[in-house]
Amino acid sequence: MKAFMDKDFLLGNEPARILYHSYAADAPIIDYHCHISPAQIADDLRYENITQAWLGGDHYKWRLMRAAGVDEALVTGGAPDRDKFLAFAAVLPRAVGHPVYHWAHLELRRYFGYEGALNAQTAGDVWSLCNETLKTLSVRQVIRASHVEAICTTDDPLDDLEAHRRLAAEGFETAVRPGWRPDKAVLVEKPGFADYLGKLAALTGIPIRSVADVLAALTARLDVFHAVGCRISDHGLDQIPYAPDPAAAERALGTALSGGVPTAGDAESYQYEILHGLAVAYARRGWVMQLHAGALRNNNARMFARLGADTGYDAIGQAIRPDKLSAFLDALDKKDALAKTIVYSLDPNDNMMLTSLLGCFGRDGVPGKMQHGSAWWFNDSIPGMTSQLTGLATALPLGQFIGMTTDSRSFFSYTRHEYFRRILCNLVGGWADAGEADGD
Repeated sequence: MKAFMDKDFLLGNEPARILYHSYAADAPIIDYHCHISPAQIADDLRYENITQAWLGGDHYKWRLMRAAGVDEALVTGGAPDRDKFLAFAAVLPRAVGHPVYHWAHLELRRYFGYEGALNAQTAGDVWSLCNETLKTLSVRQVIRASHVEAICTTDDPLDDLEAHRRLAAEGFETAVRPGWRPDKAVLVEKPGFADYLGKLAALTGIPIRSVADVLAALTARLDVFHAVGCRISDHGLDQIPYAPDPAAAERALGTALSGGVPTAGDAESYQYEILHGLAVAYARRGWVMQLHAGALRNNNARMFARLGADTGYDAIGQAIRPDKLSAFLDALDKKDALAKTIVYSLDPNDNMMLTSLLGCFGRDGVPGKMQHGSAWWFNDSIPGMTSQLTGLATALPLGQFIGMTTDSRSFFSYTRHEYFRRILCNLVGGWADAGEADGD
């Protein structure tokens, strides 16, 4: 039996070990999509204890604890931080095979020097070790230790971007750029939409009465983001919209501004008009467009009312409709207004559909313009990443793939890049070991 998580963890053949240790291990990280706080980087936050660092906003860990029957007071409630950590540690041995089981142990090794296994028996010692280390470990030191070259955060169009300006003025060696996430202006059917547009109008000085007004106000903010260094957008969507009907889009907007809920058809038309207009703006400015689709969100109404969104009650939703995605991309391509694009689906059954469809929209002189995004959320596991990489390699050039991103709210999640790199090296190394790839 191999030692637990030794230096050759996940590297099951000699070419994999060469690829990882000689090439991948020390490569810099470009984390082009995450949910960490730029203000916490600017402030160089220090955590009081490992619970705040690990459990403060990590819905992956919360889901595990709830599935194990842990009382919510020990998950997101008011229990003492030490008790929360002990509860998580007691659950972890039951999560073998789950990526959190591996991520947690990688983080303990890389940032805290702990080489053992976390469980109920070791939790007290690990609590003390981590907390002692955290006295001298700030978030910027974590970023430096992880060899992070660039970070793209997730920022709302209403954000003032002050933290990004501070970091740029200070000359922090890691580039920290904003990422444009305008979902609240796109999802016309969601509660709070009208209030949000009111704030957007007040901030930009553009009264909003029509779809054109929404796009004008968003474009004004988009230019502010561009000036601060933003070059990437992101959209969280249930489905990729394609329902071109300007009258229906205006009807949806009017209904929402009047306090009503538009029909599903009208809402899709509004989403399409706004997303299409923004996509054209991205292409003109040389931005990258990210489309995340396929999540079924806020499934537990009782807990949503108690805790709100992004607290661990989302699931895999419907597969992306390929006809709508194709029509959306084609409408932009016809105008020569299709930006570099990354498409992610939460449904792993979409893998081959995405790789085959995205291969239809390349452009002369732009290698890898259309990207099937990395295995995401419920799929960033050993089987999920292996499946995504294998499928991608059969339909698009694997050597042009842009690789892993954390998609995380935790500063200690950079070990997810190590996890991905080990899986990638094992996959490609296995091909070389079997004579299916050149050994160069």
